[in-house]
Amino acid sequence: MGMLAIVVSLLLLMFFAYRGISVLLLAPLMASLAVLLSGDAAFLLPIYTDTFMKALGNYVIQFFPLFLLGALFGQLMADSGAAQSISNGIVKRLGTHHVVLTVVMACAVLTYGGVSLFVVAFAIYPISRELFRQADVPKRLIPASIALGSFTFTMTALPGTPAIQNAIPIPYFGTNSFAAPGLGIIAGLIMLGLGTYYLQSRVKKAATNSEGYGMHTEREAETTDTQKAAPTMSLGIALIPLIMVIGLNALFTYGVFPAMDLSFISDAFENVTPSRQTGLWAVLIALLSASAWLIITRWRHWQNLKETVNKGCIGSLLPIFNTASEVGYGAVIASLAGFAIIRDAVLNASPGNPLISEAIAMSVLAGITGSSSGGLSIALQTLGSEYLAMAEQAGINPELMHRVATLAAGGMDTLPHSGAVITLLAICGLTHRQSYGHLAMVTIVLPIAALISVITLGTLFGSF
Repeated sequence: MGMLAIVVSLLLLMFFAYRGISVLLLAPLMASLAVLLSGDAAFLLPIYTDTFMKALGNYVIQFFPLFLLGALFGQLMADSGAAQSISNGIVKRLGTHHVVLTVVMACAVLTYGGVSLFVVAFAIYPISRELFRQADVPKRLIPASIALGSFTFTMTALPGTPAIQNAIPIPYFGTNSFAAPGLGIIAGLIMLGLGTYYLQSRVKKAATNSEGYGMHTEREAETTDTQKAAPTMSLGIALIPLIMVIGLNALFTYGVFPAMDLSFISDAFENVTPSRQTGLWAVLIALLSASAWLIITRWRHWQNLKETVNKGCIGSLLPIFNTASEVGYGAVIASLAGFAIIRDAVLNASPGNPLISEAIAMSVLAGITGSSSGGLSIALQTLGSEYLAMAEQAGINPELMHRVATLAAGGMDTLPHSGAVITLLAICGLTHRQSYGHLAMVTIVLPIAALISVITLGTLFGSF
């Protein structure tokens, strides 16, 4: 009965999330339903206040600064005109002959530099629309092009990416955002190369069939106030804050923090282990510094800096509380008796290789929640210590566990009910029927292929 309660709860969570119901409400409701169906009705309120809310609060405490600074930096990049300048610069250099690659690279540069994928989608769509129309390429391929550059290799694979998905494993494995850099680069190249090849083959097929851009009315003429009013800057100046994010992250990760004796922090804060936090601190310093640089150097060009800052800060609240609510839901599920059977099945999925077991757990939970960060957080919250122990026993480098975890979470997170998928299609004015098949290919099938490659290489040669 316990397992059935969990399965029913999960299926309803997926169904209602697909219908557009907020996870802020769904997570506690579906957690309560699982408790009731498990026969623990007498403990419903204590489980909510002590298990659900405690897990939610702990997640917010740990990761809110990253969500806040990430959203603020993204908004500053958009409103300063930097994001638009970078996009225009890439378009100018690659032109309209390679529209898919142009859109993918524009998205990749921005997201790898720390700009929120939703900010990127809003900024790049109008450019994509005009490029695809001029080149007479089907509009239905735009979501997949944006998703390939934003939702895949720059989010989970490339070393040093400031994406929240790459930061979540840090405190659990004691790693940093550059974990397993060689394997991450290989995975990134697989996703980028095969994804671009696939989309380009769809472009050629459409040209053979004389399909063209198509007749569309949704989202064909809108330009946001931000895009109308954003000042212009040179491509070189616009790239500086992105370079700062990656460069300062690397500097503090490999230079500053390793050279410092941080034992005094543990003496003053007994619950803080610097070696498990410096990777996260490096990302925060990089985002804060780049944000400050944008504010100071563009001081005379800001039309309404207060509005930009407020919009960025407020924009961080929904993403973090959505994810934290999913973490609270996962904590409740993990506390139920039926979860022990699921946990043992996942942990024993591949007794000789913890990497496969970890990949299965991350993939399944990311698919269920429709969120890579949500699935990753739930899995590590409930199974992180077990996976670290299994890795140590098997002689597996925690960096390899980190990279496999992020890649796995970024594979099944874009099922049809995913909030990111629904939002992207809405931005582009397209439906699941028109575009989801191609989007699934580049965000599910190819990332899973990259994950399998990394697990194989990691098993044979270890982390590199």
